[in-house]
Amino acid sequence: MQKIFWWTIFVIGWIVIISKAEEELSVGFYSKTCPSAERIVRTSVAKAVAQDPGQAAGIIRLHFHDCIVGGCDGSILLDSIPGVNSDFDMERHSPGKPLLRGFQIIDDAKSKLESRCPQTVSCADILAFAARDSVLATGAFSYAVPAGRRDGRVSNGSAVFANVPPITPNITLLKHHFESRGLSLQDMVALSGAHSVGFAPCGAFAGRLYFFNATVETDPSLDPEFAAFLKSKCPKGRFDGTADLDNVTPDRLDVQYYVNLKRKMGVLSSDQAMESDPLTAAAVRRYRNSRSLWMADFATAMVKVGKMKVLAGTQGEIRTNCSALN
Repeated sequence: MQKIFWWTIFVIGWIVIISKAEEELSVGFYSKTCPSAERIVRTSVAKAVAQDPGQAAGIIRLHFHDCIVGGCDGSILLDSIPGVNSDFDMERHSPGKPLLRGFQIIDDAKSKLESRCPQTVSCADILAFAARDSVLATGAFSYAVPAGRRDGRVSNGSAVFANVPPITPNITLLKHHFESRGLSLQDMVALSGAHSVGFAPCGAFAGRLYFFNATVETDPSLDPEFAAFLKSKCPKGRFDGTADLDNVTPDRLDVQYYVNLKRKMGVLSSDQAMESDPLTAAAVRRYRNSRSLWMADFATAMVKVGKMKVLAGTQGEIRTNCSALN
């Protein structure tokens, strides 16, 4: 009984610490210490996305994956050190996070910020700003980002598989996965709209094309013509390629993703399932019919993601190099 009491006290205390850290975040956090911080990040993102629009999806994904695994502390940016740890000890190299990209954009922004405001702007905040600016560059809308995050000192590659949302048509499981991390079902459906940009490795959906079950080779929830197109991108036995998550407007963050689901053109099984599952179908329809509603809910959800288990105040550090500890 005493053990239960002290465990309860510990959990409550930890929740209070997390809540306090979240409260220390504020919009315009660098207005006095580094007034040009957000502009510098926005410029780095805009330049990179103009050259390669796909980088925007990479940055949005980096921010989400940073936050979902241990909190928004820039730990996904840390790289391995030869002789000290291996690649697979680090989040950025985990097999559970294939094809991550956008690191150079963060490094570019950090280098410029260190020249202007040394050891002031955290890598975690740069990543949060860059995700917002990637939304602006590809979706033509924006939102205010509360800042004040500090950088973590640990990157836990072993925690990736348990925390990154699984690719599964089981919406009930996905609902629990998001809700257990403080995100609602509505947040989940809104955030999934980010799949209107970016791509997926063939291995993430090859099972739907060739190994659906013992009697049917191809998932019947896929439009036959679209399934044939995906098979041309990912021939059987050659799953090292990729396919755009939205084949209609792959470089534009919009509601085409939700339109595609109605047409049975969701690449991932977890995406297509949202069209038919009673838990999510109504929200999918609402977003398909109202881009303004989706934009508002997506922005709200991104801000919530950006507050997950943050470090603030004197916790953590402000890295001078985002890929290495000070």
